[in-house]
Amino acid sequence: MNWDLLEPIFIIVSIDLILGGDNAVVIALASRNLPKHQRNKAIFLGTGLAIAARVLLTTVALYLLHIPFLRLIGGILLLYIAIKLLTDTDDTQHIKSSDNLFTAVKTIVFADIVMGFDNVLAIAGASHGEVLLVIIGLLISVPIIIFGSRFILLLMDKFPILIYIGAGILAFTAGEMILEDRRIITYLEPNSIIHYIFPAFVVLLTIAFGYLMNKKTQTA
Repeated sequence: MNWDLLEPIFIIVSIDLILGGDNAVVIALASRNLPKHQRNKAIFLGTGLAIAARVLLTTVALYLLHIPFLRLIGGILLLYIAIKLLTDTDDTQHIKSSDNLFTAVKTIVFADIVMGFDNVLAIAGASHGEVLLVIIGLLISVPIIIFGSRFILLLMDKFPILIYIGAGILAFTAGEMILEDRRIITYLEPNSIIHYIFPAFVVLLTIAFGYLMNKKTQTA
């Protein structure tokens, strides 16, 4: 176990915890009208299927990101997601509850797939092409998300700086993704200092932009 292995796992788990807070909201909303004896079934079955779908989608994304310029595009999209995390409002209001187990499970799975695009893209970038790291990261973070996501959401509401830390992690991953694009890396390889400066610059720019946007919204 060395830092080269631990760093991507740490980033993947952090991304899951920051972006996975919505999963708790989806699960709670989709299953709240079920009888008590069916709620746990809906939670575990829906979450299990959603995780399987996420691993599959992330694996597909890993292979797609080998195509020239797709890492560049993915990095730019991830920057947008980081800024959206800082400035956007709740996007779970359209999730409907159900009193039917199958319908609740279906809602959890499909909502997770639609809302999980940011997770898939971020984790694909952070894993550096290693599917095993994706699986390890999910195995660590998923139990925390299932049992502790409400606490995570509470902490994020109470300490908004955690949102900025999460956005910073996404921005750092985006910066690394851009530098790892097959066409770009050929020009940057000799100048290794850029590999440290650019992600840090992207983090500072993203956090500053999000902060200014939030200030503007508050004073409007």
